[in-house]
Amino acid sequence: MEQIGRGAIRDSSHLNDQEENAHVVREITGCLLSLSRRRVGALLVFEQKIGLKDVIETGTRLDSHISSALLENIFEPNTPLHDGAVLIRGSRIMAAACFLPLSEGKSISRELGTRHRAALGITETTDAVTLIVSEETGTISMARAGRLTRHLDRTALEQVLLSMYHQREGSLWAALWEKTRRRKGGAA
Repeated sequence: MEQIGRGAIRDSSHLNDQEENAHVVREITGCLLSLSRRRVGALLVFEQKIGLKDVIETGTRLDSHISSALLENIFEPNTPLHDGAVLIRGSRIMAAACFLPLSEGKSISRELGTRHRAALGITETTDAVTLIVSEETGTISMARAGRLTRHLDRTALEQVLLSMYHQREGSLWAALWEKTRRRKGGAA
């Protein structure tokens, strides 16, 4: 009780979320850069507000912590899970080898294959964000809202991930604040 009165004990749950988010960003960045150097294709789908349970059900359910080693093993060629997409919900790998709807956009470059069409397809019908590694060139790309951004370097990749994970954290705090406000009858 004395420590609480002096402020010696602090709520560290927010700090733990920040640490976990930073860990996830490091793991995903390290994995994608490694796959890019080796020209191993990859497709990661990040669930946002719209749930992707139907996509999870098309793959092999994992529900595991995110680690660079696990992601690299999933995408290793000639292994059972390497084809398809990995679906990530928050800091969990929910499933691997998932099937995605393909974009039917006519303006997609001919040099882009099925992986990029799938990445665009899921972002045209949901608010998901996808990260892609091209096996032909090693180029890292991002698809969001049906638009493709290519040639992400380490800095750009980290910024994309940090904005996603910061936004997730911010929306959690906003939801908790709104819930608290409603409980108190609208007065904050």
